Formats: sequence, C-alpha cells, structure tokens
Amino acid sequence: MTQFAHLVIGFDLDMTLIDSRPGVANTFEALNRLLGTSIPGDELSEQLGPTLETVLADYFPPEEIDGVCDHFRSIYADLGPKGSSLLPGALEAFEAVEAAGGKNLVITAKFEPNAHRCLDAVGLKAAHVVGWRHGPAKADALIEHSALAYVGDTPPDMHAALVAGITAIGVATGPWSATELMGEGANFVMASLLEFPERLNALLSS
Repeated sequence: MTQFAHLVIGFDLDMTLIDSRPGVANTFEALNRLLGTSIPGDELSEQLGPTLETVLADYFPPEEIDGVCDHFRSIYADLGPKGSSLLPGALEAFEAVEAAGGKNLVITAKFEPNAHRCLDAVGLKAAHVVGWRHGPAKADALIEHSALAYVGDTPPDMHAALVAGITAIGVATGPWSATELMGEGANFVMASLLEFPERLNALLSS
C-alpha cells in the first residue's frame, strides 16, 4: 500500500470500534443497586450515542446529575472494559491506516480515562485518544489533528465530520441504519468495519 505522510483517520468508539453494550448495562445495574433506582440499563445500552449527562437528565434533577455521572464513571471504570469487545473489522481498520503510514485517532463522548481502559481491554492501540467530545465538539479535535475522515455510527458523528470539512464515513453497527446515516450527511456508509480497508484505498486514490 502507498504510504501517505500526515494521514490521520478519526474513529468514534462505542458501537463503531467496540461493542460496549454489556459493560454499559452492567454499570447501570450496579448504579441502580447503589442508588436504589430503576434506570432501564438494558434499554439504554441499545441507544448509545447521547452524552451520559443527557441520558441521566431523564431520571434525576439537574442538581444531582454531576454526582450521579461521577458514580457511573467510577463503576464503569471496572465493569465497562470487562464488558467491551471488538466489533468486526475494528482491528483490521486500524491496521489498514497504519499500513498506509497513518495514525488512528479516537474521539469519543466517553470519559477519556475510561476510553483508554476500554481500548486497552480489547487490544486496540490508537495514536491519539480524545474524550468527552460529542457532536460538533468532535469537529474541533478532528481539525486539530488534521484528520482526513471520521468514522462513526451516529448522526452527530456525521455532523462533526461535516463541520470539520472532512469525509463522513458511517458504519451501521449502532442504532442508526445506513439510510438514516446517509440522510444525515454521510459520504458513504459501511455495514461494518470489515469494509473499511477497501474504502480507505478508494479514499486515498481519489
């Protein structure tokens, strides 16, 4: 493969690179035991994308949100990585970028230390990891790192790429369909990251 200087490809984390649903569901279960609540963790784990603060706003008054989020992230630090697994093609996608002389950049809404823990647990090594970024805020990191494209599973991921002026690559491994991601501005959508090496070759050849 041709080597490209300064090539950077951005990736979302949850439901793009890793299936984090079991870890999220287990964390909500533990949080419910701690707080005596009945948050539907199994249901919420199937709708990953919004920030934790946004999700918990449906269950707690504003003045309690920060404290509950701290509890969640503390519990998740233990249960989240254990409940994470690589999605099909994630390792091959990273390897394809590296084979082209590039660097992999992970930008996620997840608390950054927990993002590192999850990546370590599944054996993915990114050149850069940027946490606590959601939607348009991800665009700042994409611009800062001069990314060529951003790969994600949600409409806000597509919007971030568009704001950054780069290629928006959807992957339909999360709760949004290929049709929905195309409707939100994706340049193209993959069924899984198994398609990514071929797509990367096409992108670099264009």
